[in-house]
Amino acid sequence: MTHPQREAFLANQRWFAGKGRDFAITEVRVVAQLDEHVRVELVEVRYAHGVPATETYQMPVSAYDEPQERLAHALVREGDGEWTYDAVHDKDAMAVFLAAFDESPDVKGVRFHRLPGHDLDTGTHSTLFGGEQSNSSLAFGEDSLLKFFRRLTSGTNPDIEIHEALTTAGNTHVAALYGYLAADDEDLQLAILQQFLRTASDGWDLALASARNLFTTVDLPADAASDEIRGGDFAAEAHRLGQTLASVHATLVEAFGSGEFDGPATARVMQERLAAATEVVPELADFALADRFTAIAELTGEVQRVHGDLHLGQTLRTSLGWKLVDFEGEPAKDLTERRRPDSPWRDVAGMIRSFDYAASAVARDLGGGDEATQIAYRAGEWTEHNTQAFLAGYTEERGHPLTPGEEILLAAYVADKAVYEVVYEARNRPGWRNIPLSALARLTEEDR
Repeated sequence: MTHPQREAFLANQRWFAGKGRDFAITEVRVVAQLDEHVRVELVEVRYAHGVPATETYQMPVSAYDEPQERLAHALVREGDGEWTYDAVHDKDAMAVFLAAFDESPDVKGVRFHRLPGHDLDTGTHSTLFGGEQSNSSLAFGEDSLLKFFRRLTSGTNPDIEIHEALTTAGNTHVAALYGYLAADDEDLQLAILQQFLRTASDGWDLALASARNLFTTVDLPADAASDEIRGGDFAAEAHRLGQTLASVHATLVEAFGSGEFDGPATARVMQERLAAATEVVPELADFALADRFTAIAELTGEVQRVHGDLHLGQTLRTSLGWKLVDFEGEPAKDLTERRRPDSPWRDVAGMIRSFDYAASAVARDLGGGDEATQIAYRAGEWTEHNTQAFLAGYTEERGHPLTPGEEILLAAYVADKAVYEVVYEARNRPGWRNIPLSALARLTEEDR
């Protein structure tokens, strides 16, 4: 049986990872029927070439025996006397899911898990968020947020696993977990229900605003800008953000334990990643990064569960402090790798690189004309000042400063992250490639 309508729908979704690849849907199976209209389908995709050869996608759908004009934009297929729509666009269908989380009914094929301690507001309707790349999220009033995982892999989803551990431990630096949805017959987790932080401000937006305000309102020569930066409005937030990350790291060690850092293996992986990246972006050969990676082979330390894909866009500032979100890890990695213990310095390095991106993005927008050199200088100082504030908060919260070995390790992770960014930008946003390349130039200059 062929599925041309479903294939056309899938190819146009932001969360479909197979864009640009020839594929066919080989199977559609119903996992659960929640009511007469709402069901959960799993769609098996097979690609003509490349890796992975197959993928599984989740499709919560609502089906009607006549067309629904209000859902015309979300039509998945029409046929056999049925009009099927992507259920995340259907407020009635989403109300069915919310009621199921509240009541934990006996539904064949799936289990609605609930954590104690919060009464859901079932009198609200859903609002779908736009722009999400990997999943589909929607809010129920001001109470809860439901995220459907679209591309599925067998095993425990780290977003659920880590949220549950932090919520159970009482760590307040995440949105509290309210529940999750899992398939009965397969080791698949389908959705997560958590606290909706309605009034929160996005960390990336706050950082951009801080940098933009400095670059456009401070009428100082470049060499005097540092005094103004020290009185700026983001360093205190960066400090608190460092404290937040250290607190989350400590709770994750308590919940999952820690292991021994493998210096030789980590150095080898970084070297291999650099070699592969240089084939994509030959300019990377101009930077002396090999010694920075080799230096960590002799280091000792610990690995633990971490965020895995931390940057300012994964943070929210609330009236009660910073929250970290989206603990799925890097979407391109398989589930086993995303759940593997890693050095906490990977998270720290990700945030440091994000500070540089925020300042560089604003400088890129404003940097034309006679003030380009001054703005670039201010961007560097903004990045350095907030990086130091962030590290100060992190080390103060954990109780001791960076050791010489940790400084070497962090420097390697920062460089490794920048190498990854160069390849990403070369493939997706060539005009941004200079941001990580410039960072690598500064890093190697510091090594001389």
